[in-house]
Amino acid sequence: IFFIFISGLAVLIVGAIVLSNVGEFQRFVDSTVLGPPIVLIVVGAIIFLIASLGCCGAIKENYYMLIVFAVLLGVIFIMELAVGIAASVAKDDFTTALRSSLEKSMSNYTITSADRESWDGIQKSLKCCGISNPKGWEKVLGNDQVPITCCRTGTAPTPSSNPPTCPFSTDQSLVFQEGCYNKIKIKIKDNIIIIMGIGIGIAFIELAGIVLAVCLAATIKKEQEEK
Repeated sequence: IFFIFISGLAVLIVGAIVLSNVGEFQRFVDSTVLGPPIVLIVVGAIIFLIASLGCCGAIKENYYMLIVFAVLLGVIFIMELAVGIAASVAKDDFTTALRSSLEKSMSNYTITSADRESWDGIQKSLKCCGISNPKGWEKVLGNDQVPITCCRTGTAPTPSSNPPTCPFSTDQSLVFQEGCYNKIKIKIKDNIIIIMGIGIGIAFIELAGIVLAVCLAATIKKEQEEK
C-alpha cells in the first residue's frame, strides 16, 4: 500500500509537470492535449485518498475496507488506461489542428493582444520564428519584417514599429530560422510519451496492489470464519 501512496504522488507530480510544459501552448492546442495531464493530477489526488483507505483496512484487518480499496483501485486503473489511450490518439491526431490554430492565431497577431502575447512567448522560449520559417510573417507584417521576439538578443528593432519588429534575415545569428510548429509538436509529443510511460509503470503497481488487497482480504475473511 506504501507503493500505492508513492504511485499517487508520482502521477500527481508528472501531471503537474506535463501540464506546465504544454500549458504555454494552450492557445494553440485543444482539450485532447491539455486533458490527459489534468486528469492525471485529479487521479493522483484520488489515489492518495484510496491508499489511505487501504492502509486503514490493512491495519484494522477489515475485509470490507480492503475489498472497497481493491475495487476503487480497479476503477482508477481503468481511468488511467483511458487517459493512456487518449494520449496515444492525441499524439497522432493533434498535428493538423495545431497547424490550423497557429495559422489563425498568426493572422490575428496585430489585432488581438492574446495572440500577440502567445506568439511572442513561444518564439522567445523556444527560439523559433513563424510556423514553418520566418518568411511566414511577411503576409502579416509586410516589408520584410518579423516580430522582435524572432530576433536574437541585441538586435535593434525597426524604428516606429508597432508591435515591435525587426528586419527579416536568413542569418541565424540575427533571426531564429526554425519554425515554431515543429518545435511545439516535438515538445508536446515528448510530454505525451512521458504520460504514457508513467501510466504503464503505475498501472503495474496498481494491479499488484489490487491482487495483494484481494489476497489479504481473503486471508482475513478465512481467519474470521475459523474463529
